Amino acid sequence: MGIFDRITTVIKSNINDLINRAEDPEKMLNQMMIDLREQLAQAKREVAVAIADEKRLQKLYEAEADQAAQWEKRAMLAVEKGDDALAREALTRKKEHENLANQYKKQWEQQKASTENLKNALRTLNRKIEEASRKKNLLVARQKRAKAQKHIHETMSRLADTSAFETFDRMAAKVDQMEAEAEAAVEIEADLGGEDLEKRFAELETGSVDAELAALKAKMGKTGS
Repeated sequence: MGIFDRITTVIKSNINDLINRAEDPEKMLNQMMIDLREQLAQAKREVAVAIADEKRLQKLYEAEADQAAQWEKRAMLAVEKGDDALAREALTRKKEHENLANQYKKQWEQQKASTENLKNALRTLNRKIEEASRKKNLLVARQKRAKAQKHIHETMSRLADTSAFETFDRMAAKVDQMEAEAEAAVEIEADLGGEDLEKRFAELETGSVDAELAALKAKMGKTGS
């Protein structure tokens, strides 16, 4: 493989990879439905034109057939009046309108058959688009479920990483250390402030009161009690 072929292959592979990664199923399906509905609208317009042509040919056929019938009546009237020349002229006109009527009838029947085929094709297209719309909704729902499952799996994978819990433990140990240091600071402050000394004197004063109470009881003759 030549250098240019290799470069071309690399470029194509990279482009295809970018396209594959850029293809979001929901966006792609939505765009597809927009395109299909535009095609359906165009098909409806084409069928409407075909139906209009069919009705126009039908009216032309009926008009020519009506003219042929009118000229036949005129020919009959001329015969009744004994005017064969006029009757021939009327029959000639009748024949002309009959020929036109037959041509229009043939075109009308062909257009009618073509219109029916178009109508059937339109109904089939509409049915397929409705089916595609239902499938699109199902595919989008599946895509969203898949995304949710992937996100949950990724979150669970991160929770399975012990480093996060180790961080919690480390922070808890740090808080414990901070609390211990705070308690130690309070204790040191109490020692420096003389609270322990006050406590000792309070204990001595309590002992002195007990001695006075014992002496009072002896004086009152309540030593037995």
